[in-house]
Amino acid sequence: MPTITLPTAEGTLAPFVTGEPRQFARATPPFPRIAYAAAHVVVDPLAEQDPWVEPAIDWERTIAFRRYLWSLGLGVAEAMDTAQRGMGLDWTGAQALIRHSLDAMRDVPGAIMASGAGTDHLEPAPDVTVDDVIRAYEEQCEAVESMGGRIILMASRALAKAARSPADYERVYGRVLSQVQQPVIIHWLGEMFDPALEGYWGSHDHMAAMETALAVIAGHADKVDGVKISLLDDQKEVYMRRRLPRGVRMYTGDDFNYAEMIAGDEQGHSDALLGIFDPIAPAVGGALAALSKNDLSTFHDILAPTVPLSRHIFQAPTRFYKTGVVFMAWLNGHQDHFVMVGGQQSARSIRHFAEIFRLADKAGLLADPEQAVSRMRALLAVHGVA
Repeated sequence: MPTITLPTAEGTLAPFVTGEPRQFARATPPFPRIAYAAAHVVVDPLAEQDPWVEPAIDWERTIAFRRYLWSLGLGVAEAMDTAQRGMGLDWTGAQALIRHSLDAMRDVPGAIMASGAGTDHLEPAPDVTVDDVIRAYEEQCEAVESMGGRIILMASRALAKAARSPADYERVYGRVLSQVQQPVIIHWLGEMFDPALEGYWGSHDHMAAMETALAVIAGHADKVDGVKISLLDDQKEVYMRRRLPRGVRMYTGDDFNYAEMIAGDEQGHSDALLGIFDPIAPAVGGALAALSKNDLSTFHDILAPTVPLSRHIFQAPTRFYKTGVVFMAWLNGHQDHFVMVGGQQSARSIRHFAEIFRLADKAGLLADPEQAVSRMRALLAVHGVA
């Protein structure tokens, strides 16, 4: 197997011998859990646009990656934060992304997809009102549904800025949910993913905020397919899961503890909507195939080595996790370059990338070790590591 010299946590250099890639079983859905992978976008590195100002998407490679996820039995969560929504990809670009993906999905039997609708075209400002937020949500929800898409109702930076109490959240969500055509997935994105969402649901205390969210869901349970919480706290997720109305799903957004959340306990389980499913998709497909056979031992055997990788990719500042996701896509040949929207390939250090490389290899997720080593050497050279 190929060997590469990598930076260590101590700042030294040490040889690393890659292992064999793991082969994961593939099965045909339906699986016992719904599993959405929040997918990244592939940039066109030769486009003329200024990469910090106007994203240029390589539509062919971007959609090819979604076809790859569907081929593994996973659903696609489109135009979410993993696609750098609100962090380089604006609403105009998100609409185009959703349209392209919906067109592609129609050619894939059994494929599922849900798309983010939020308020990111409304700039948070002191003069923005709750009514402005409602109108912004309505505009995006109508756009997604007019394309034939299902909605993931994204958390709103503008609402976090404009709201003065939990009642404002109840008013906004109540108005929006009363108008949607199909049940939505409500997305509660924690401040560790987006600092602008601090105090969401009207409280800086997550447990108090949860009471507001639960009240909204209970009041509109027929319009809520599920709720995804991304708080990186398994106990809070379990507590909320056990209080959801019958028929409302919990979609884990816990990129630290997803294996336990999906496996569940005697009182229930979580489905999944996760950014980490993008880089570890083959393992997820294999784990869900095992779960279909009630083989929890194999399920955990597959996912256990992916958890340290996920925790590293999602380490603080968590909002930069997209860099690790795209890095993995490059190593595994899903794109020919390591360039991102907004130049965010620069958001992590070379030591961080080296540790991703080691952990991905340990999890058996470097599909072609020789290609991965060649690409890693190129990145090391750019960073002055011979």
